[in-house]
Amino acid sequence: MNVAAVLVGSVLGVLIGHRLQHRTRDLVTDALGLVTLLIAISSALTVGDDVLSDAVGDSAPVLIVLGAMLIGGITGSLLRIEQRLEGFGAWMQHRFSRGDSESTFVEGFVSASMVFCVGPLTFLGALSDGLGRGADQLLLKSVLDGFASIAFAASLGWGVAASAVVVLVIQGLMTAVGAVLGDILPDAHVTALGATGGLLLVGVALRLLKIKQIAVADLLPALIVAPLLVQLLVVIRN
Repeated sequence: MNVAAVLVGSVLGVLIGHRLQHRTRDLVTDALGLVTLLIAISSALTVGDDVLSDAVGDSAPVLIVLGAMLIGGITGSLLRIEQRLEGFGAWMQHRFSRGDSESTFVEGFVSASMVFCVGPLTFLGALSDGLGRGADQLLLKSVLDGFASIAFAASLGWGVAASAVVVLVIQGLMTAVGAVLGDILPDAHVTALGATGGLLLVGVALRLLKIKQIAVADLLPALIVAPLLVQLLVVIRN
């Protein structure tokens, strides 16, 4: 779906993208931000699932998410994940932007690939799909990428369509990782990971709605910390 959205959006961008008004694009982004918020709340509320409470106790699930966000956020901030990702994208664009017509294809390919594959929704959506928790986040990302590809292709041309290959490889690998984790991690650990991911999606929604530019990428280590905290409490309780 994501690859198809990028391809269709690229074709529309090359053919008619320049006709879309800026006001229309902003309205669509706001609508997608609201839908992202709805999906985020649904995911975050799984913190109250019985499978997690039975494993760690009734009062621990929220504390696990809180601890994961704090520890993950501090870790990501110290590692400067968001800054490094943005810096890598800027370096790639500078590396291939030579100002001539021949580099337009490559610039479109690199720029679109970075936007489609570096954002937190890439990791959250693909992992959720691989874990068997549904593809709704990935479908939402497909819509976002579809409209983004229209805007990119309107100015950078067919190189944007080529980025669909990168989307297929990166998200395919992340989905495979999620599938492996789904086979290894117990249900309580997967639930904690999903609830933490839902909270990160709230940050994505706030960015789409232009309410606050939360450094969501810096919070990504929380997805690793949450299952570890569950395991720690399970060991303590036993």
